[in-house]
Amino acid sequence: MKRYCLFIGIAFSLLVVSCNKDDRPEYKGMARVNYEEIDESFSNPERGLYTGTSFESEDGSPVTESALKASLKFGRTLYMLECWLIPFFDSDISAAYLDLIRTSLQAYRNVGMKCILRFGYSNHIKDLSHPENDAPFDTSEEQMLRHIAQIKPILQEYSDVIYVLQAGFIGCWGEWHYTTGFLSSPETQEEYLPRRRVVEALLDALPSDRQVELRTPGAKMTMYGYTLADTITRAEAHTPISKARLAGHNDCFLANSSDQGTFRTPSEREYWNAESRYTIMGGETCAMSLQCKCDNTLEVMAAQHFSYLNKSFDPDVIKYWTKNNCFADIEARLGYRLVLKKAHFTRDATDGAPFRVILDIYNKGFAPIMNPRDAELVLTDEAGTVVETWELQSDPRYWMPGTTTKIDQSVDLPSGLSGKYVLSLNLPDPAPNLRNNPLFSVRLANKNIWDAETGYNNLYTLNL
Repeated sequence: MKRYCLFIGIAFSLLVVSCNKDDRPEYKGMARVNYEEIDESFSNPERGLYTGTSFESEDGSPVTESALKASLKFGRTLYMLECWLIPFFDSDISAAYLDLIRTSLQAYRNVGMKCILRFGYSNHIKDLSHPENDAPFDTSEEQMLRHIAQIKPILQEYSDVIYVLQAGFIGCWGEWHYTTGFLSSPETQEEYLPRRRVVEALLDALPSDRQVELRTPGAKMTMYGYTLADTITRAEAHTPISKARLAGHNDCFLANSSDQGTFRTPSEREYWNAESRYTIMGGETCAMSLQCKCDNTLEVMAAQHFSYLNKSFDPDVIKYWTKNNCFADIEARLGYRLVLKKAHFTRDATDGAPFRVILDIYNKGFAPIMNPRDAELVLTDEAGTVVETWELQSDPRYWMPGTTTKIDQSVDLPSGLSGKYVLSLNLPDPAPNLRNNPLFSVRLANKNIWDAETGYNNLYTLNL
């Protein structure tokens, strides 16, 4: 006979999820719970579609909380900020401009969103057939390093709301092309040395748990002398070494067979496919092509582990995806999408005794979680007061796409408990400023378990 497990939300309204006895030996003495998946897209931190803004002088307007809230209302948790250092080719960045950056990043923190951040010195070319008419496109290496030193304190202070820093700085649009301060087309490791010094300065300016995105895989491979055999291993992933912190962004995604020169060789594409298992990947489209067909788009996004995408560019490509009914799938699968398939819990829970929890979590997204993320079990009483928490012995950054992660952990229930208690999975941001803000917590793609007020995913009710 089917039995039922009662789930309790923040207001302790009762939710019913099917619960059965599982007679397999490995689950002896445990109750099995099945969960229903959500079909639609929903908001989750550090993934998804983005919009953005920029400013070009100290007289510009900072990012406003109202603009961020408007974007958040549509389920977007990422908002790009491009800081164009146009007035500072030959001088230090002014205090007023630095304050503009600080004020903007504080708005992200206040609202509950994160930033894709890029710096540069030029953001337009009127005529691509004569780009030299719009030079200079950037400043000297010496001045650039001075500017990076100036923004370092800001990057350190607000790293909690910086999802990723794009390398930027060099070239028009900060895309490392059309440069006047550097060799235009470096081909050797030695010729890349000035660019590598800029990259190393950016890595140093950020805390070691944050990544820097390069515009092409060839830049990383040539700068560091890497080949396809040198892609990041699981042991190297998410460590402070430069190799593990250099990610990629593709700003001409599927524009043609080479993504407008993003990939010079098939091995460079394979390199990014492998690297992006452990490093952030995102970007935007820039032109319609046969590569943009829905089946191919979904296949390539999965292979390159896309976590974010510009919602607005290229408009023709976005319209095509929408018309051909794959844009909703893209939106839902960008980054991680964690589905709790089933769980097992000790059937007869007793206070002061071990309590076993087995969770089967499937990642339906294109990518794993990329930045540090806490994972814990939380026990709350009927008033919603936290009674106990236990750190989960599993790192969400390794809950890989297309796979099911089985978490099997026993915890010791506190003594002296009596009544109903709710066991939840909490996946908060580890940053002290954000940890208790549910807007920065990860929601599972299941019905009737998410508590928006606490950021908890409610799993099971214990009767003690």
